[in-house]
Amino acid sequence: MALQATLYRFKIELSDIDRSLYESVDIRMAMHPSESPLFFVTRVLAYLLNLQVGLEFSPQGLGDPDPPPLSIPDPRGGLMLWIEIGSPSSKRLHTASKASKHVKVYSYKDPKFWLQEMQSAEIFQFQKIEVYSFSSTFLQGIADRLQRNNEWSVICQDGSLSIQFKSDSIQGEVIKW
Repeated sequence: MALQATLYRFKIELSDIDRSLYESVDIRMAMHPSESPLFFVTRVLAYLLNLQVGLEFSPQGLGDPDPPPLSIPDPRGGLMLWIEIGSPSSKRLHTASKASKHVKVYSYKDPKFWLQEMQSAEIFQFQKIEVYSFSSTFLQGIADRLQRNNEWSVICQDGSLSIQFKSDSIQGEVIKW
């Protein structure tokens, strides 16, 4: 019997000071059985850091490898934004860059060596792809506090993230490469 995804609920008070965005977010996300907690937490953070009208998760979740984990459709066809999590292949980035006006990658590992490999690959408009990462300590701290029902207060300012949980908080940085 195949393992089932685990459903998590997030009630988040988001204060993205850099974008002057203050929202109450209530989402449900499934953690796929093959997904690590660090990957999952990175998906949550990528969602929050890109929150805007039209942002959506892939329809079939991570079970369907073709669509991006997060995206914003273009009403005229194609995508406005394609967001990858982790270390996508050069072929996938090439496809993303051709299919979308903007491409972002959020890594839960140090992307230094992956970026070197991607720079030598043939990727359409690679220089326009934005790459971000978080420290593994920060992500692990969030993963350790993960519950089935989460209530967070998140403040984003100048590349710093502060997450207040019910009983404590954690701070980290969004590193742009």
